[in-house]
Amino acid sequence: MKQYIIDELRLPDYEKIKSCLDERYGHSGIDGIYLVPVEKKMLSDVQAEHVGCQPFFFSIQLDENCLACELLIRTQSRMRCDCMGYANEEQFKWIISFVDSIFIELEVLA
Repeated sequence: MKQYIIDELRLPDYEKIKSCLDERYGHSGIDGIYLVPVEKKMLSDVQAEHVGCQPFFFSIQLDENCLACELLIRTQSRMRCDCMGYANEEQFKWIISFVDSIFIELEVLA
């Protein structure tokens, strides 16, 4: 699985990140996993055409030492579809910027 990983989190930083993700994205049903919607402007042409598969999301796994973003863009409505796949270059950059913006907002140094 392709991932963007930030490791060696300090406990106070983990707590800030967890609180932020809990507030913004709630619980996915699995502890430490958050489903982050992909902005419509970031969708590929195929994803934009697949209205029935929307919304699309990527997942963040957070534990006390590490934050990992899965670079797979998926839908909750289907297990397999042509619209699901690894983030394209634009989506990849957006995911990294998304995480960086949270770290900046929370004043977390990784």
